[in-house]
Amino acid sequence: MEDLKQCFISSTDREYVEGKVNLFQQKIVVEKEVLSANLYITALGIYEAELNSEKVGDQVFAPGYTYYPRDLSYQSYTVTDKIHRGENTLKVYLGQGWYSGRFTHENKTQIYGDQSAVSWILEIEYADHEIEAFKSIQGVTELRSPYKYAGFYDGEIFDADVAEKDEVIGQAINFEGKVPDHLSETISKVILQETMPVKEIIRTEQATILDFGQNFAGVVEIDPNLLPENAIVKLRHGEILLDGNTLYTDNLRAAKAEIIYQRGSASKLYRPRFTYMGFRYVELSGVDYVEGLIQAKAIYNDMERTGKFSCDNKLVERLYENQLWGQKSNYVEVPTDCPQRDERMGYTGDGQAYAWTGSYNFDTERFFEKFLKDIRYSQMDNSEGYVAPTVPASGPAGVGFLSMLGWGNAVTIIPEMLYWQYGTMDHLIRQYESIKKFVELEIRQMGENHLWLGANLGDWLMPGKDIQWMAMNNGPVSNSFIVNDLTILSKLAGKLRKPEDEKLYTEQLEKTRSAYIEKYISCDGVVEGDYQGAYIMALRYVLPKGDLYEKVMANFIKDVEKNGLNTGFFATEFLLPLLIESGRTKLAFDTLLDEACPGWMYQVLNGATTIWERWDALKEDGTVNDTKVGDAGNMVSFNHYAFGSVGEFYYQYILGINPLLPGYKKIRLKPYTDPRLGKVTGSYTARTGTIKSAWEYQGNQITFSFETPVAAVIELPDGSKHEVEKGIHTYQIENN
Repeated sequence: MEDLKQCFISSTDREYVEGKVNLFQQKIVVEKEVLSANLYITALGIYEAELNSEKVGDQVFAPGYTYYPRDLSYQSYTVTDKIHRGENTLKVYLGQGWYSGRFTHENKTQIYGDQSAVSWILEIEYADHEIEAFKSIQGVTELRSPYKYAGFYDGEIFDADVAEKDEVIGQAINFEGKVPDHLSETISKVILQETMPVKEIIRTEQATILDFGQNFAGVVEIDPNLLPENAIVKLRHGEILLDGNTLYTDNLRAAKAEIIYQRGSASKLYRPRFTYMGFRYVELSGVDYVEGLIQAKAIYNDMERTGKFSCDNKLVERLYENQLWGQKSNYVEVPTDCPQRDERMGYTGDGQAYAWTGSYNFDTERFFEKFLKDIRYSQMDNSEGYVAPTVPASGPAGVGFLSMLGWGNAVTIIPEMLYWQYGTMDHLIRQYESIKKFVELEIRQMGENHLWLGANLGDWLMPGKDIQWMAMNNGPVSNSFIVNDLTILSKLAGKLRKPEDEKLYTEQLEKTRSAYIEKYISCDGVVEGDYQGAYIMALRYVLPKGDLYEKVMANFIKDVEKNGLNTGFFATEFLLPLLIESGRTKLAFDTLLDEACPGWMYQVLNGATTIWERWDALKEDGTVNDTKVGDAGNMVSFNHYAFGSVGEFYYQYILGINPLLPGYKKIRLKPYTDPRLGKVTGSYTARTGTIKSAWEYQGNQITFSFETPVAAVIELPDGSKHEVEKGIHTYQIENN
C-alpha cells in the first residue's frame, strides 16, 4: 500500500506536549449501493479508528511497534458491513505511543519523531464496479480530544463529556516529517484477551482496593451507567499489597500507572486506548464501588495456544500457570521485560532465554518473525553490526558491553529455535546476513585472544553476587554465547552451501572454543569463578562430550547438591535439563520442588501468580527487595518471565516431547518421572499435529500413554526404546 506514504496528516498544533492525543474526523458520503469497502491505515504513533461509532478491527496499539526510522506496519480492514448509504463518519484517535511518547527506562520522549501522524485510504467499490478512494489528505477536520493525557507509563486522563460534543477545532494538515521507506502489512498483532473479573474487594478508610486474583498485563473497563453524572474516578494499579491493605507502587519508578475518568452524560463503556498496566490490584477512589462497575481485560499478542500441562501436585501446576501468565503479560508487541514499570521494552536477552518455553505454550512463529525483522532493521543504522539489548532500537547501544552478550545473541538463538519448532529454514535464511554482521563484530572485539575479555552482565541477577562481581567474572558465560553463535553460523553456512563462510566460522569456532577451555577451565574441571552459571554455560554451549566434560559436570552437580538452585537469567534455562542428562533425575526434581529461596516454589508459596524478576523479590520477612541499580532506581518486578524458562523442562523432560527432526516431522517422547507430581498429562500441537503425553504411578508400576501424529521414538525410564508409527501407544514399566 505505497499510496499510504503520500497521505500522512497531523495536527495544526505542532507544539510537542507529552501525552497529547489528536482526534480526526472525515465525513464520507455514499450515494450508491456498496459492493465492498476496505480501510487501509497506519500511523506514526498509535491509532484507533471508529466507523459510524463502531471500532474498526480488533487490534490494540495499532499499527504496532517497529523500528520507525526504516519500517512501519499498516492494517487493512474489511468494513463493508459498517458502511451505509448517506453520510458516514470516520473518526481516528491518534496517540504518541512508542513513536514520540515517553518511553524507555531513561524516560525519553520524541525518540523517533516529535509529531505524531496518521494516514488512511478508505476504498469503496460500488455495485456498478466503480471504485472511489477517500484519503486522509481530503477534507479531514480535527476535533477537541477527550484525552487530557495518554501514555504507556502514566496512564490516561479522559473526559467523557468532551467526547460527546464533537467540537471542531481545525483542519488537519499534511505531515511534513520523514516517513519510513518500508511499509508492510502487520505480521503479528496485540488484541484484547481474557476478561478478568474482580475476585475480592478490600475496603480501607482512604480507598477501595479491587483484587483480580491474578497478576497480568491489561486494562480496566469502567461502566459509566453505574456512576453518578460528572463523577470523577481515579484508579491506581499495583502488583502486590503491603500488610494486606496498602497498594505497593514504589517498583513502578517514574510510572504513575493511573486512570482518571470523568463521566459525561452518555453511557459508552470506557476502556483505555493508549496505555496498559501490569497489575493484580487496583485502588479505586472518587466513587464507591458497586458490582459490575469495573472489570479488566488482559492484553497480549494474538497467538494460538499450543501447549498444555496439568498434574496432581498443585505447586508444580501453579508454577506452570505462573510462567504462562508471565508470557501473556510480556508478549505485548515485542518480548518485553515487564509490563508495569517505566520500561516495557523489547529485551533481546529475556526474549531468547524464554523463547523455547514460549514456543511450546503458544504458536510464536509470527510473533518472532516480526521481532527478528525489528532486529534486522535496528541493526542497519550502526556501522559496527551490534544487536541492541532492546529492540526496536531506541538509541545508541555501543559495543562497550558488546551489545550485552546474552542479549544480542537472540539474533542466532531465536531463528534456530524457530527452525526446530516450526520446521522452516526461512527465518535463518532471512537472518543470515544479520547474524554474520553480529558474529563479525564478536570476532573483531575478541581480537587475537579469540575471547571477549571486557566487562559484561554475565548470568544476570544470579543470587548471592552483586552486579559488579558478575561484571568482572562474566567471561565463562559471555564467551559461551559467542561459541554458540559460531556453532549456529558455521552449520547454517554449510546448509546454505556457502563453503567459504563455513570454513571461516568453523575455524574461528575451534579457536574460540580452545581459548575458552585454556583460559576458563582447569584440568580438574573447575570453571573460573566456580559458580553454577559458569558450569552450566560451559556444558551447554562449549564443551564436547569427553573426560573434561564429565569433570565439569561432576563439579556442577556438587555445587547444586551443596547450594541448590543458584542461577541467573540465562543459566536457569539449562539447570534442570543438565541434571537430567547427567543421570541425576531425582536431584533435578528435588531442585524443582525445593521450597527455599532461591527457588521456584518459594515464589509460589509466597503468593506469586507470575514469575518474579528476582528470586527474592519478596523477602522471607515479607518485605520487598527494593535493591537499587544505578540511576534506574528500584528494580524489582513481580512479572518478569526469564526464570519461567523452566517451562521448557515441563514440556521436554516431564512430558518428554522433543523434535527428532525439525518441525516434529519425527518425534522423540522421553519423559522423566517423579512420584511427587502424581498424575501428569500434557500436550503440544506442532505443525504435524497434536502430541500427547501422560504418565501415572500405580502401585509398583508406572503407566504411560502417548499419542503421536507422526512416527516417533519412545524412550522409557527403564531404558526400553520403541520405534512407533502415528497413533496411541501405552506402556507399563516397573517402578524401581
